[in-house]
Amino acid sequence: MPSPPPLPPASLVRDHTVYACVMGSRAFGLATEGSDTDRRGVYLAPTPLFWRFEKPPTHVKGPAPEQFSWELERFCELALRANPNILECLHSPLVEHADATGRELLALRGAFLSRRVHDTFVRYAVGQRRKLDADVRVHGAPRWKHAMHLLRLLTSARDLLRTGVLTLDVGAERESLLAVKRGEVPWPEVESRMTRLTEEAAHAAHRTPLPEEPDHRRVEDFLIRTRRASALQAHPYDEVVQGVVRGGGPGQH
Repeated sequence: MPSPPPLPPASLVRDHTVYACVMGSRAFGLATEGSDTDRRGVYLAPTPLFWRFEKPPTHVKGPAPEQFSWELERFCELALRANPNILECLHSPLVEHADATGRELLALRGAFLSRRVHDTFVRYAVGQRRKLDADVRVHGAPRWKHAMHLLRLLTSARDLLRTGVLTLDVGAERESLLAVKRGEVPWPEVESRMTRLTEEAAHAAHRTPLPEEPDHRRVEDFLIRTRRASALQAHPYDEVVQGVVRGGGPGQH
């Protein structure tokens, strides 16, 4: 029996998403009139797709505008590395969809958090600050929107290290951050705030309640169980693999 073609990437997102949320300014409490709606998600590629030479994609852009999704394994891998964008995605206050697998993923949020966040969040912030400094040298001013989001990220990192809880909504800081976005705050003052937040995050890292390492075993157990459950489902595009999974072996249908 000829093997059916791989699923189109758009189908993976449309038919196999387990978790979807809104990110960006809307999730941070910084949206203004005309703000985009950035959507992020996680899809579970059916297990039989991994048993072919051509593997399913680890991420998909689209199919909707401002939409980006990761395959579950890639998402977990990045989250265990304390990738700031991935961890923030897991903590969005604007969840649009979560099936049973998605809800279990959300219940694992704490398993991904560790003291590594100091390294990854601050390292990312340092890279972004260099870009802002370059803008100031070349153009006389930074990209103010990027400066606002860098302050937000540093505040979030400091508070996460202090409390062990990642909160996205900026709350009472909204107006002061939007003033930065509008270019109403002098660059030296913004620089000073960035430096102070970086120092406070470093201080918090020494006393943080976060564990030294994320809970790899708990996350891997979730991934294996999810893959196994997917393999045992009837997938119309790959009947042969069901015989292998159920112990029949190839050619024993």
